[in-house]
Amino acid sequence: MDMLVKDNGFMSLFIDMLRELPCLWEINHPHYKNQAKRKAALEQLCEIVKQVIPTADMTYLKILIGGLRSTYVRERKKVLDSQRSGAADDIYVPRMWYYDRLHFLVGQTEPRPSLSSLPSTLPSPPAEASDAQPGPSRQHVEEPRLSQGSFSQEVAGPSRLADLQLPPLPLERESGRRRSALEEAGRGLF
Repeated sequence: MDMLVKDNGFMSLFIDMLRELPCLWEINHPHYKNQAKRKAALEQLCEIVKQVIPTADMTYLKILIGGLRSTYVRERKKVLDSQRSGAADDIYVPRMWYYDRLHFLVGQTEPRPSLSSLPSTLPSPPAEASDAQPGPSRQHVEEPRLSQGSFSQEVAGPSRLADLQLPPLPLERESGRRRSALEEAGRGLF
């Protein structure tokens, strides 16, 4: 691949051909997931590469395209990071001579935003009642008033939590061995 990258004429032609076949690089293209169309496009590119490297095949071509994309993404990230840093004098200059030719990949290389399957921990804002919604409006809703005395034991009554507690379930044995008489007797106690 190094030989191809150093050959400016060939790489220019290869990148121009790749740009004309968006089903190989444009992720929103209708034929991007169509394997038959992608294979036909790769065969077109393979014919051009075989002029320079006769042993080139589809696998070599996929590696070449993947290498160009990843190198472009890495160089673009360096440029963007240097611009974000605020140092106007130290903006990174890409070392690839064909960096500008690969700008058609700009929107195709950013990862999709991630979606979390976890519930949000942010509090949701309270819903406001409006006049357009059916039901009682905010003005007509009475909020319960609680006094200091309403929280006492005398008003609320004694707790019945102790009455509702159940004994723990007996543990099931994992092994199929028979229990000894001592284990059976101990089990009866609990």
